Parts: sequence; structure tokens; C-alpha cells
Amino acid sequence: MRKSKLLVGMSMLGILMLVGAACADDDGGPSGDGATDGGTSATAECDADEFGCVEVAEGDPIVIGTLLVISGANASLGQDSQNGAHMAADFLDGTFDGANGDILGHTVEFNDQDDGCSAEGGQAGAEALAADDSVVAVIGTSCSSAALGVADTILSDAGYVLISPSNTGPALTDPAQHQEFYLRTAHNDKLQGAAVAEFAATELGAQTAATIHDGSPYADGLQQVFADSFSAAGGTITTQEAVQVGDTDFGPLLTDIAADAPDVLYFPIFVAEGGLITAQARQTSGLEDTVLIGSDGMFTPDWIEAAGVENANGVYISGPDLTSFTGDVNFYNDQFLPAYEELFGEEPQSVFHAHSYDAANMLFAAIEEVAIEDGGSLFIPRTALKDALFATEGFEGITGSLTCDENGDCQRTATMAVVTVENGEFTEAVFTKELSLDETG
Repeated sequence: MRKSKLLVGMSMLGILMLVGAACADDDGGPSGDGATDGGTSATAECDADEFGCVEVAEGDPIVIGTLLVISGANASLGQDSQNGAHMAADFLDGTFDGANGDILGHTVEFNDQDDGCSAEGGQAGAEALAADDSVVAVIGTSCSSAALGVADTILSDAGYVLISPSNTGPALTDPAQHQEFYLRTAHNDKLQGAAVAEFAATELGAQTAATIHDGSPYADGLQQVFADSFSAAGGTITTQEAVQVGDTDFGPLLTDIAADAPDVLYFPIFVAEGGLITAQARQTSGLEDTVLIGSDGMFTPDWIEAAGVENANGVYISGPDLTSFTGDVNFYNDQFLPAYEELFGEEPQSVFHAHSYDAANMLFAAIEEVAIEDGGSLFIPRTALKDALFATEGFEGITGSLTCDENGDCQRTATMAVVTVENGEFTEAVFTKELSLDETG
């Protein structure tokens, strides 16, 4: 089985990708008709907008916020996304040269904040960005726990668009909880949970399964979708257990789970706890024949290192299938990945860099669509920017064709993959499944 360091297609595979410049005009800038000027009064437009306009004076940059986890055990998740967003700004001039391009004559700059992969980090970062009225919009968060009821609420209340490349928790786009200015280019875990349940039931022949979550909206939501889907397929959930972030001794919990000898143990959590659970499960009597499955929160070499290679070998991991992002030109393979390695000195270490690249390009296109040039300055109405993003239909990005629904899901159809670990490296997919929110609800 051919191997790659990350999700199927993350090394130099012959994968046809959609041209990043499909998000751009001939000069590498975002597509659109350009800023309004002449007959449109910036004052009238800004006065009519509930949240007013961001004014970008002549010679000043367009500032984009990022709110991603860039420290701690999960830093690879957020750094990967931050790199993707920065690369989108770099490619505005049609080349990856390490220098940001411009939109309507204004260079793009970033205000990068750390979401800490926590509610506390999401609050602190969102408050810092909302206090900066030069920030046009925000790409983030990495973790659903930093967004749900925290960053999504703070920024929506202030009229700042928040578009996430990696939030997958179902609750964020649930109509009962969705915040008006929140969108995402990541898949909804209604798709991932259903795909993993099908893999467990049909490919592994599992009849029983147990789950572990860490209480976060991401982990809890994903394991619940898995449990519901597995049960609907005729399987039995033996137990659904919770741990706390920061816990280190999972022996007693794993012993309790082992009493039922489940065929599968699904623990869609993050690097630190995921690594410890993997290692300790290997030492737990009664789990010798239990198949271990993790998810994209652990889809990084950092988790393999945390678990130990021998413990990680044979574990299955689910996440987005990057090989499903096919297009007319091999942009991702021939341009994006070599540039990524050249700019950052390594291959992508997580799986959402492409989603972040697309999120940034969607945002750049929307800015160009709604911006008003007046008196040498650029005025960007906040509500109009949000409306333009929610009106996105058929936006051709690296991850495919994006169309945003009223609840902020822009990737309503996605192909999920399951890989395994061999000799300390992620393999190509052993299972893929294309699913749509129209099917899963």
C-alpha cells in the first residue's frame, strides 16, 4: 500500500486539483466585477448598513483577522490553516513569492490571533479582533469549542464575518444555534460520523462499538452522529464515555470499556488525549481485538509521535479525502504543495490548509464585490460583505465547488476518507464515501 505522510494525496500524488486561480482573475486577484464607484455614495451605503463600513484609507492595507490554534498540542491544526490563508493572499498576484498581493490596490495583511482550541482562547481572540475596527473579517476558528457560543457570538454581535476552515461540529450550523455572521468551508461532521459508522459496520463487520469524547462540541457532536448512524445500521453502542481535556490516566475508563469487549472504539478527539488513549488502550486487557478509530483532530504526525509509532500502527483515522478535490489542472500538486514546502519548510502537517485557502479566496472575492471606492478610500460594508458570502454559489476552489446555505455550510457535499497507520505513516485511503447534507439531514 502506497503511503503518504498525511491524508491521502498530501504528498506529491498525481491528483488533479482545481486551479487556485479559478478563485481569481487573470492577475491572480479575486473574481468579481470590482469595487463600486461613481454613482454610489459610500456615506449612504455605510449609513444604511447596520454595522457600518470598514474604511481603508488610500495606501492602507486591507486587514484580515485569523483566529486559529497556533500554540500547544494542537498547533499543527491551526498553523496549517493559517499557512493556507496566507498563501491565498500571496497568490493574489498570480504567484507564490512570499509577498502578499492586493485587492483593489490595497495590500492584504493579517492580524493573527490564537484560539487556543478552547472557549477561553476563542473569547480572548475574538474580543481582541472585535476591538480592532480595521479588521474586515476573520478566518477561524480552528476548533469548534473556540467558536460555539463564544467567537461566533462575539464576532456576529459586532458584525464581523467569521469563516472557519476546520470547524466541523454540527451545532455551529444548526438553525437553533447558528450565528448570523458565521460560515465554514469545512465539512459538517454529520457527514464524517455517518461515513465512519458505515466503515465500521460494512468494512470491519463491527456489531458493537464504544465511544469516547472530551466534552467539546466537535468531539461530542461527532461521536453522537457516529453512534446514531451505527445504531441505525443495526449495531449496538456499548457505552459513550467522556474525558476532560488535560486528563492523563485513562486506565480505569478503558478497563470499564473493555468489560463489554466492543468491536470498535471510536474516540474523535485531539492530539494529547488521543495519543494517551491510543497508547493506554494497547495495554488494556480485553481491548486486544478492539479496533481503534480516531478522527481528523488526530490526523497529524504529532498524534503518531504522542501515541508512539508501535501504538499508532493499525489505528484508523477519518477525515476529508483530499484526492476527491479534482479539477482541470493539477494546481494543488504542481503549484500549491511545492510552494507550501518552499514557504514553510515542510509538508502540510494537518488536513485543512486547502479549506483555509478557499475560505480566504471566497472572502477576497466578496470584498471586491461589495467594496466602494470613494475619495481615494475603500469602504467595505460589513452586512453587505456577509450577504455576499452567504450568496456564494458554485465558487470553484481547491476543495471543490462551494455553495453556502442559509446556516453557513458551504461544503454541503464532501467525500470522507478513512486511512490507517503503517510503519508510523498515514496510508492512502482504505475507505471513501461521498455524502451530502441533503442525505444526512
